Amino acid sequence: MTMVDLGPQTRVVAGLAGAVGDGQLSAPTPCPRYAVRNLLGHLQMLAVAFRDAARKDLGATTGTGPDAAVPDLGPGWREELPAALRELAGAWRDPAAWTGSTRAGGVDLPGEVAGAVVADELVIHGWDLARALGLPYEPDPAALEAARTFLDAAAGDPDGGDGIFGPPVPVPAGATPLERAVGLSGRDPGWRRP
Repeated sequence: MTMVDLGPQTRVVAGLAGAVGDGQLSAPTPCPRYAVRNLLGHLQMLAVAFRDAARKDLGATTGTGPDAAVPDLGPGWREELPAALRELAGAWRDPAAWTGSTRAGGVDLPGEVAGAVVADELVIHGWDLARALGLPYEPDPAALEAARTFLDAAAGDPDGGDGIFGPPVPVPAGATPLERAVGLSGRDPGWRRP
């Protein structure tokens, strides 16, 4: 995997987060256990964890699994989330982030794999947020390609079982790269707000 500038995708996600009204925080998302507030809390936690993973600053933020608890938001999230996303993008601009070993979500993995995982998280959760809000979504093409490549590889892993995030959802032959990535992530690309 080659380095990907995550800045464009973090800006897409920050823009979507900035569009969230207080009345939308309880709205459902394509993530069955997450309302919008939980999805935003997850994005904030993963931004900090993967920032620290890029810096090889291993500790509590990189050692906690994503399923430890359903995330929520603190009162300063409107400032903290965009700041964490900017720091995440800056940390992954360092070529050293993509080399050696690191840890994220309590899992040790090569730096380049961690970079692919965070690209995937940003692209797929950006889609989740856009769908929950009923907004258009155009992920950064480089981040989308990294996410799709990662998900393709994970789906092709014979030990992958039902995939990383659940059983892949079949998509039509003419599906877009985003629809393919969403399906590989275990989500229905046709999901709409109830």
